[in-house]
Amino acid sequence: MSSVLYDTPGPRAKRRNVLYTIVFLAVLGLVAWWVLSAMADKNQLDADKWSPFVTDSRVWTTYLLPGLTETLKAAALSIVIALPLGALLGIGRLSDHRWVRVPVGAVVEFFRAIPVLLLMMFAAALYREFTTISSDFRPLYAVVTGLVLYNASVIAEVVRAGVLSLPRGQGDAAEALGMRKGQTMLYVLLPQAVTVMLPALVSQLVVIVKDTALGGAMLGFGELLSQNRQITANYGANTIATFTVIALIYIAINAILTHLAGRLERRLRQGKKSAAVTVPAQGGAVDAQAGATQTKTDAVSG
Repeated sequence: MSSVLYDTPGPRAKRRNVLYTIVFLAVLGLVAWWVLSAMADKNQLDADKWSPFVTDSRVWTTYLLPGLTETLKAAALSIVIALPLGALLGIGRLSDHRWVRVPVGAVVEFFRAIPVLLLMMFAAALYREFTTISSDFRPLYAVVTGLVLYNASVIAEVVRAGVLSLPRGQGDAAEALGMRKGQTMLYVLLPQAVTVMLPALVSQLVVIVKDTALGGAMLGFGELLSQNRQITANYGANTIATFTVIALIYIAINAILTHLAGRLERRLRQGKKSAAVTVPAQGGAVDAQAGATQTKTDAVSG
C-alpha cells in the first residue's frame, strides 16, 4: 500500500526510522544538556534571575504588559490597514486595464523589494521633517507605516495568486451569465479564493506581529522585545530568562492567531458545503433555464 507522497515503509525501513528517531533524540538531548550546562556556568539558571517573573508583579505591570500593549496596538493598526489595501492592490494587478495594472504592479514590486526596516526608518525621517507629530507618537506612526507598505504589497501578491489558482471556468461561467468583471471578482472569485489564501494570510499576520520588534530595535518604539533592556538593567542581568519569557509571549500570541484562523477556515469550508444547491431535473429533462440556474449556482458556491 502507498500514499500520495511515499510508499508504505516495510520492516527494514521501519527499523531504520526507529533508529534515526533514537539518534535524533540522543543528539537533541546532548545539545540541550550542553546549552543548559553553558547557562549554568554563566549563572543564568539561578533562581533569582527567574523568580521576578513569578514573585514581582512590577515586571509585568511596568515592562512586559505595557510593551505587549504597544506591540498589539501597532500590529492591529497595521493589519486593519494592510489587509484591505493589499486586497485592492491585488485586484488592481488583475485588472484588464493596462493603465491600472502597470502602475499598481510597479507600486507592489517597489515596496515589496525594500526591507521593512528601511521603510520604517524612511517613514520616521519623513514624519520628523514634514509633520508636527509628537516625538512620543512618531515611532508608532513610523512602525505602522513601514509594516503597512511592505505587508500590503505582499498581501497583494497573495490575493493575486489565490485568484489565479481558481479554475478558469469560474470566471467564464460568471461572464456567461452577464456579470461584470467587478461583480465576478466580488461575488464569485474572491469568496472562493479566501479559503485558498488563508494559510498564507495567517503567516503574514504572524510576520506583522514579530516585525514590530524592528521598531523597538532602531526607532525607540516601546514594544515588547525592547523591554528586555529595562528588565535586565533592573533585575540582575537576567538576559536569558527575560528573552525566554518574551519568546513564550510571542509564541502564545501567534498560537492564538493560528487557532482563530483555523476556526475561520473550517467555518468557511462548512459554509461553502451548506450553500451548495442542486437543481433537480423535471420529468427527466433539464431545460435551458434550469441549466443556466445550475451554472450560476456552481459559479457562486464554488
